[in-house]
Amino acid sequence: MSEADPRKDVQDWATGDEPATGPQLSYLRTLAREAGEEVPQDLTKAQASRMIDRLRQASPRTGGGA
Repeated sequence: MSEADPRKDVQDWATGDEPATGPQLSYLRTLAREAGEEVPQDLTKAQASRMIDRLRQASPRTGGGA
């Protein structure tokens, strides 16, 4: 990320250890279903964010994958 990019790395989130949010889980379930994966129980916000990023990169619907 560049200096102009205000996003923090998930490692640096103050709330990263809190439970994943409803919107995160909803989006994650959609991506996981399309990828044929399961969403683990009790994800933290940081874990959910990493999984979303990984699945988005692999999904043809979101511009990743072939």
